[in-house]
Amino acid sequence: MNDDSGKKRSEAGVRPYVFRRGFIGSAPGSVLVECGGTRVLCSVSVVEGVPGFLDPATQGWLTAEYSMLPASTSPRKARERGKSDSRSLEIQRLVGRSLRAALDLTAFSGVTLYVDCDVLEADGGTRTAAITGGWVALYDALLWLHNEERLYRWPMVHQVAAVSVGVVEGKPVVDLDFALDSRADFDLNVVMDESLSLVEIQGTAEKGSVSVERLNELLVLASGAIEEIMRLQREALGIERFDELAAEYD
Repeated sequence: MNDDSGKKRSEAGVRPYVFRRGFIGSAPGSVLVECGGTRVLCSVSVVEGVPGFLDPATQGWLTAEYSMLPASTSPRKARERGKSDSRSLEIQRLVGRSLRAALDLTAFSGVTLYVDCDVLEADGGTRTAAITGGWVALYDALLWLHNEERLYRWPMVHQVAAVSVGVVEGKPVVDLDFALDSRADFDLNVVMDESLSLVEIQGTAEKGSVSVERLNELLVLASGAIEEIMRLQREALGIERFDELAAEYD
């Protein structure tokens, strides 16, 4: 099932993806990810210091923040001032956990990577786009650290991407836009690594329940979509493998 926007989807059901790298010149890593009608600006800053529970001599850290600009939805979303709302907190924690799963945090020390995800336009799948685009921006930030000779070894141990799946009018669908998401009986956000192993999964039965068989069907659908999205991530970065630079540290 396709969405109602007229945008052509791939054979795997994925909306058109565009990664515009280097969107912010002052950030070590940044990308504007466009997924159908959703656009999320992901930037990665390198800040000296780590949380107090870590040893700055042996470990680095990654954390994430997420917000939606007022005009990203209609009607206007009130600007978050001083404190993020509960949805934003949930999503930024998801983004942080997912991207930390991609890293060996002992491969660099004494700095925190701040991943900021700002939704410019929301048409469904903003959290999955934030994770997917965040990984591309994170890769560029690690290249910056590499060039600054701040790495002990290449920290990227996994490629990570995410997609939404759901059941709409009794049919399984992938990469839900707003029109599909608003009609979904069940929806799921799936984060996987390059081996298509699960990193994180969030699911909600909006109307009734879902069988284990249907859940497995949705996970298979998600894995095919994520495989394609990961190919697009690597294509945007101009790499064959996410760990290409690891050999330089052997």
